[in-house]
Amino acid sequence: MVGSNEMPPIIEVGDVLVSMNCITEMFCCDLDVCKGACCIEGDAGAPVTLDEIMDVEDALDVVWNDLSASAQSVIDKQGVSYIDQTGELVTSIVGGRDCAFTCHENGCCLCLLEKAYRAGKTEFQKPISCALYPIREKKFRNGLVGLNYDRWDICKCGVEKGRELQLPVYKFLKEPLIRRFGKEWYDELEAVVVELKKQGLIKD
Repeated sequence: MVGSNEMPPIIEVGDVLVSMNCITEMFCCDLDVCKGACCIEGDAGAPVTLDEIMDVEDALDVVWNDLSASAQSVIDKQGVSYIDQTGELVTSIVGGRDCAFTCHENGCCLCLLEKAYRAGKTEFQKPISCALYPIREKKFRNGLVGLNYDRWDICKCGVEKGRELQLPVYKFLKEPLIRRFGKEWYDELEAVVVELKKQGLIKD
């Protein structure tokens, strides 16, 4: 739904509520600067679904030898995931912060799951919560899903690069958004944005 008098704080696309900051804010990951800090900062793992846990377990044999000894030990003890302090299911972490599925190459922190996927060794890319970042997803009891742009100090370089490229968050995340909600949904989102621009509620 699109209002005609002022820019709405949230737009509804199908059964997804999209915060306007996903549309108006600019962002583009700058791995050369941040070095993949989002995989090793914070105090909990990445949110995962039960289906994703099974996918990660299926990929475990492929990435096992590349895991750190500490990560192998954690996974041996508690598995590939755990329930964090907020009651959310998340990937296992090492030392209270690092995702267990990280590796370091040329000074950058990378995801072993994605690395295996890109090498054609697995069919699972990585948890959708990782792929969608800096968009965070929230599920409501009525079946609706909310999407909001998450600001994190370690991603300041991504904000700067996004502004330089004039790349909105939703366009930067086009591929994972399509992976999560489908191409028809993304096309509808783009159509809503076009309408907002026609109404002068978003600058072109």
